[in-house]
Amino acid sequence: MHNNYYFLRQLSPALEKVLRGFTLVSSFSQNKDELILEFNDSKQSFFIKATLLPDFQCLSFPSTFHRARKNSIDLFSEILMHRVVGVRQFQNERSFALLLDGGYALVFKMHSRQANILLFKGQEVTKIFRNNFTADANLNLGSLDRTIDWSYEYFVAHQADIEKTYFTFGRPVWNFIQSLGFEKAKSEEQWRLIQRTLAIMDSPDFTIIEQESGAQLTVLPAKSAFKVFSNPIEALNTFFHHYSRQSTLHKDKVGLLSLVRGSIKQAQGFIEKIRDRLATVETDHQCQQWADLIMANLSKIRTGDATAHLADFHDATKTVTIKLKRELSPQKNAAAYYRKAKNRNVEVSTLKDALVRKEIELAALFQKEKEILDSTGTESLLAIAGEFTKKVKDKATLQAHPYHEHAWNGFRIWVGKNAKANDELTLRHSYKEDMWLHAKDVAGSHVVIKYQAGKPFPKDVIERAAQLAAYHSKRKNESLCPVTLAKAKYVRKRKGDPAGVVVVEREEVILVEPKK
Repeated sequence: MHNNYYFLRQLSPALEKVLRGFTLVSSFSQNKDELILEFNDSKQSFFIKATLLPDFQCLSFPSTFHRARKNSIDLFSEILMHRVVGVRQFQNERSFALLLDGGYALVFKMHSRQANILLFKGQEVTKIFRNNFTADANLNLGSLDRTIDWSYEYFVAHQADIEKTYFTFGRPVWNFIQSLGFEKAKSEEQWRLIQRTLAIMDSPDFTIIEQESGAQLTVLPAKSAFKVFSNPIEALNTFFHHYSRQSTLHKDKVGLLSLVRGSIKQAQGFIEKIRDRLATVETDHQCQQWADLIMANLSKIRTGDATAHLADFHDATKTVTIKLKRELSPQKNAAAYYRKAKNRNVEVSTLKDALVRKEIELAALFQKEKEILDSTGTESLLAIAGEFTKKVKDKATLQAHPYHEHAWNGFRIWVGKNAKANDELTLRHSYKEDMWLHAKDVAGSHVVIKYQAGKPFPKDVIERAAQLAAYHSKRKNESLCPVTLAKAKYVRKRKGDPAGVVVVEREEVILVEPKK
């Protein structure tokens, strides 16, 4: 509900209380899905960070923000140094506007995947943040307000289509109303339940709750609250950071579970094959019996015979046909079958040992699966992943990662798979203290050495990672290759840059031989 109308209409006056009289001093983007606004009143700064990812759209208010020197772009420059004169919440709409002097309005349209930020001059749009939503350029400021008739008469007349009638509610609000017994109530009582819910949302507490799908921020009463706030700005800021952490943890869990469950499926399939083979081998006593029959009937078999037709030991009325090798004597044919019988016993023993080992491994995998499901923090999940990946080589640790993993002298080295994967590795899977490497001035894989707390990067580890960066580049066939290295926190991507292209600050360059 963090983008629901009933939350935004509480957020808008809180922002006005903070921002009125502040001046917009900076507006920039370091990522195509993120806009940073800095306001200042000559005493202090207030930041608004708009995160508009395809799967998560949210505002947050960092206490400070350090802008990169080379990888950001200024936006909405025409409103820089303009003062905030108010904040307007649009009626029954998931949008609000920061009103600035000079007739400008910066509108935050928080419409899930269609979320956008629009600059109005007067009633018309002059610029939009997410340019792919071209229809936003035709919006009119005065048309953003919407009306709802909350009268009992209107409710009765539109009961058949009530969810579309009260379009501001959304699924969380309707779920709450249903929990009050709405479905079985009569019309008048249903209307009272709706009015009661509206009254709750008029002066709510702001509650962060945990659900299977992740954290949620609600303005409705909740049975199990993670945290409760009276200030919507503080609530949204905490929710953003908590959701981001939980979202990362959830993705890591899903990825690692997929890897472990894949191993479980493989182990179960292997066990099934072993059991089938064991059942076949254990019941196959023919080689021993045929060898005994040949030895008991040596006088009836001649060298050069292709088969021997002999009476069964257990039923003289039955004839057993035994294949023979023409070039061997009867005794040697019997010896060959004795060897096969002995080998069968060895195979049975080997299969039984393999079955025991695989069943132990399967039990450990089920235990690992339980540990992952019970894991509540990134550190414990990383520990599980590290332990698991020691046993499962050449597989991604936490999900189908965009990189190949190598190990060298106790350090993990990640190598991007392609240009798109390079961006994901560098921007989403790298910690600020990781070491980032790339073959200088040519296309190639991004390479990251994962940071270990309190441990400097050894020279041989850096050289090995540089060799990998050189090998996975256009310089792989050269005798020496220059490789750029820098801390990951100094690697940024500018809005609009192609996949894999980044800007690096405070770089160093070393020469290495490309090695796989």
